[in-house]
Amino acid sequence: MFGEMTRFNPEVILTAADNLEFVIRIVAAAVMGMLIGIERASRLKEAGIRTHCIVAMTSAVFMILSKYAFIDYAVIEGAKVADPARIAAQVVSGISFLGAGIIFKHGKNTVKGLTTAAGIWATAAVGMACGAGLYWVAVTECALLLIFQTILHKHQTGSDMFTEQEISVVLGSREREDFNRLIEEHECIIEKSNIQRNEDRIEMILYVRAKNPVSYQEAIDFIHSHSTVTEFNVDTM
Repeated sequence: MFGEMTRFNPEVILTAADNLEFVIRIVAAAVMGMLIGIERASRLKEAGIRTHCIVAMTSAVFMILSKYAFIDYAVIEGAKVADPARIAAQVVSGISFLGAGIIFKHGKNTVKGLTTAAGIWATAAVGMACGAGLYWVAVTECALLLIFQTILHKHQTGSDMFTEQEISVVLGSREREDFNRLIEEHECIIEKSNIQRNEDRIEMILYVRAKNPVSYQEAIDFIHSHSTVTEFNVDTM
């Protein structure tokens, strides 16, 4: 009985050329995932080279399993239980949990990680396409993803143009105008402020969205050029 069943096993039905093709698909997915990861890592995003490489490579393996792991059932006469889409469908929904872990809220109105999460989802699609043997689909998706990420990062629009910062400063009344000028030069939109006077000192905490964020060096230069400024903190969110 066992001898009869053995001839239907995937390792018997699939040839060496078939297994070599699987290896090529997995390697192709890993390489394209790595390319996407390099672009993300260069921008110091939450998910980098290893994450994208693993997601693409593993998605390819899942896709191969989805298509070929049940080939023994498919060739048994009269058996119609093979469903090549069931594992692939679970990958599409399951990858969402990984993406959700990357999305987090910063400050009052800023949500970070949406693009990275979408990139993880797209990388899974690249891996699945490689696993299915649709190389041109995978290459097209990978190329467009890299092109769009690069172009749109250089030419940002909407809320992407702004950086959210928390700026706290302790200064004298005379430096107030210079500080206001600094905020205006950086095109900061003040969303929330907390201002207190302590004798001859003014303590301010500003939550701003800036097109041109205030840098660490500018904070140092402002302290050095204004003797009564005792504190200047910038926290980029």
